[in-house]
Amino acid sequence: MSRHRRSLGDYRWDGVELRDYKPAGTHFRGITRQVLFDGPGGLGAQLRYFEIAPGGHSTLERHRHPHAVMVLRGRGRALAGDRIVDLAPFDLLEIGPDEWHQFRADDEPLGFLCLVDCERDRPVRPGPADLERLRRDPRIAAFIRV
Repeated sequence: MSRHRRSLGDYRWDGVELRDYKPAGTHFRGITRQVLFDGPGGLGAQLRYFEIAPGGHSTLERHRHPHAVMVLRGRGRALAGDRIVDLAPFDLLEIGPDEWHQFRADDEPLGFLCLVDCERDRPVRPGPADLERLRRDPRIAAFIRV
């Protein structure tokens, strides 16, 4: 069954709930999510829109499943595996299975689409040994927020 959801402007869509990024925590700041598609017609994929407020960041985490990300608005940076990448509108970023990742907005909102499988594992946050390994690289040590 087809469905049309009209854009309401400002990166909002008719009938799409604006949700908290995660229920609670101190390991992220200033981020919301909207689930745009949740496995329509047996597709098996979920498309979400995340928006990070200026100075905000997502959780430092990894999963067994990959992510496909497309930036729609703003500028920021991301940890993807062992690299820090600059992000700008229409950039594409693939995050492989079990790669540590974290997104940060610069001085404007950073909004991006994220495509994942509907059936996926839960995020894993770094333990002390993981943080020690990550912080061996001074660029990553300066970037990550936990």
